[in-house]
Amino acid sequence: MDEAGIVGLGAAIVVDRKVVWMKGYGFADKRRAVPFTPDTVMNIGSISKTFTGVALMRAVQEGKLSLDEDINFYLPFKVVNPNSPTEKITLRQLATHTSGITDRRSVYDETYHYGGEAPEPLGDFLKSYLVPGGPYYSRDNFLNAKPGTHREYSNIGAGLAGYVVEVAVGMKLNAYAKERIFVPLGMSHTGWALAEVDPERHARLYVAQNGSTIPIPLYELTTYPDGGVRTSVSDLSKFFIALLNEGVYEGARILDGRWVEEMIRFQYTKSNKPANVSLEEVNAGLFWQSKFNVTRMGHNGSDPGVRTWMLANLSKDIGVIMFANTSLSGEEERHQVDIFRELWKHAEAWKTEGWQVERQ
Repeated sequence: MDEAGIVGLGAAIVVDRKVVWMKGYGFADKRRAVPFTPDTVMNIGSISKTFTGVALMRAVQEGKLSLDEDINFYLPFKVVNPNSPTEKITLRQLATHTSGITDRRSVYDETYHYGGEAPEPLGDFLKSYLVPGGPYYSRDNFLNAKPGTHREYSNIGAGLAGYVVEVAVGMKLNAYAKERIFVPLGMSHTGWALAEVDPERHARLYVAQNGSTIPIPLYELTTYPDGGVRTSVSDLSKFFIALLNEGVYEGARILDGRWVEEMIRFQYTKSNKPANVSLEEVNAGLFWQSKFNVTRMGHNGSDPGVRTWMLANLSKDIGVIMFANTSLSGEEERHQVDIFRELWKHAEAWKTEGWQVERQ
C-alpha cells in the first residue's frame, strides 16, 4: 500500500459460504485519520452490475421480463442498431455485453457528475443516445455487428438493462433493489445515491499518480445501474454469499435457485459464442464475469478513486472481496493485483488447513 500510494483498503475472505476473515487497512479519510474498516462505505464500480443482474432476474422470476424478448417490447422508445435494423436486441445480450451497443467515450465520460447528483434522468439520457434525433445519437453508438455475435463491454448497455427493469416493475432500480435485495439481506449501509448512505461512513476517494495521492470529489452516474452502488465490505459479503448459496443468506432468499444458476452460469459455448471470444480466456454469465482465464467468477470494478474485486472460484467454496479507495495508473496497478493474489492464497490456505473462523 505504501509503495503504490493506496490510502485505504478493506477485504473479506469467504470459505464454504461463510465469512472467515474481514479487516480494513489504512484510511477512509487520510486528512482526518479516519480508519478504513469493513464497515466503511464506498462506491464499488462495476460490481454494481451484479445487483442490476439480480434485479433483472427477480423481474424475470416475477414474470415481468423475459431474457430473450426484444427489449422494444418493454421500452417507451425504440432501440435499433442501424447496422442490423432487422435484428432484435435482448436482455440476455445486454447482460452478456453482446448487444452491439458501445460506449462512445466523448459522451460516456460526461455521465460522471462530481460533487452532486446526476442531473439527467436515466431514461432521458438513454433515449437521447440510442434514438435517432437525440442530441447524443450517432451510428457510432452501435457496433457494425449483428447483436449476439460480438462481445464489447458496454456500460451504457448495462444502464439500458437497468432501465428496462425500472419500466417493467414500475419502480426506480435503487428502490426495487432496496426492497428486494438490501433490506432482506440486512445491507443497512448500502444504496445507489449519495443521499441513501451515511456520509460519515463514506470513504474519501483518491487518485495516485507521480508519487502523489490526490483526493477527488465524490460523484454520481447518469447510467447508475452500471456502477453506482455504494456499500461496505461487510454488507457486500452478505450479497456475495447469497449468490454463492443459491440465493440465500442466513435464511433470507433474494432469488430462487434456478434464476441464480441462470445468472452465474457461463453463457458462451463452443457452438454459441461471440466471434471475438476465446473460451479459454473469457466467458460470462448475466452481469457476471470470468476472470483470470476463466478460473474465477464474479465481478470487479474500476472508476476514479475506486478499485474493487468480488471473485469466487468455480466451485463456489472460496471467495475474496477487496476494496481500495485509490485508483492507480501504469505499473503501480500491479500492487493492487498482487494484494488480491495474496488474499486469494490466504483463502486457499484457510480452506485446506481448516483454520478457525475469525473476524477482526
